[in-house]
Amino acid sequence: MDTEAQPTERDRSSRPAPGAAEGRSRFALVSRITEGLPGGRISLALLFCLVFLLLISTFVVRPFQIPSGSMENGLRIGDRVLVNRLAYRFGAEPRRGDVVVFDGTGYFGDGDYIKRVVGVGGDHVVCCDKVGRIEVNGRSVDESGFLYPGDSPSSVSFDVEVPDGALFVLGDHRSVSSDSRNHLGSPGGGMIPVDDVLGRADWIIWPAGHATRLQRSVAYARVPAAEGAHG
Repeated sequence: MDTEAQPTERDRSSRPAPGAAEGRSRFALVSRITEGLPGGRISLALLFCLVFLLLISTFVVRPFQIPSGSMENGLRIGDRVLVNRLAYRFGAEPRRGDVVVFDGTGYFGDGDYIKRVVGVGGDHVVCCDKVGRIEVNGRSVDESGFLYPGDSPSSVSFDVEVPDGALFVLGDHRSVSSDSRNHLGSPGGGMIPVDDVLGRADWIIWPAGHATRLQRSVAYARVPAAEGAHG
C-alpha cells in the first residue's frame, strides 16, 4: 500500500504561487520605505519623477531660455528651446548650420551661449567676398534665409582657420551678437572647443504660438570639405 501522503485540493490551494513570496517582499519593502516618508507613496512617486526628470535633463534633453536677441529672428528673447544632449554623442560632430548651446567659460565669458555653427575643424572662414558674403573653404554662403533683416553677414573682416576639434560660431542677428568675431584676440582665438558643446537646439517649445522644430540650415550644404579632411 502506498503510504505517501497525497496532496489534497486544500493543500495545493494553500501553497503560495510561484513568485508570490517575491512579490510580497517587494510590497513589504515599499511599505517600509513609505512608512517613514512624509506623504507616503505620493511623496515616493514624486521623488521618482524628479529623479527621472533630472536624468532626462542631464543626459537626453535640456530646456534652455534664450537670453538675448543675438539669434533673432529665428529665436527671440524669452523663447524656450529643447537642447538635444545626445546629438553629438556616439561619434557625431556638430555640422555647419547647426544651432548649438555651449559653455563659453574661458572663451566668451561665464555662462552658456547659443549660436550657429559656421565653421568646423579644418575650415577656412573669410569675410567677406566681393558682394559681402561669408566664404567657407572658398565657397560663398547665402545666409539670407536666417540672417536678421537689414544685417550684413559681418561688419568685421576676418580670415581664420578653424583648428581641429573646434568651431567658429556666429549669431543670426550679427549687429548685436557677441560671437567668434568679437573674440579673435581672446584665449582660443574665438573658437569653441567641440567638447564644450552641450547639445544641439532642436525645438522651440515656448511660447506655443512660436513652437517649431529647428532644422539645420541648407545654406552651407554646398560648402566643400576642408583640404585634408577625411569624410
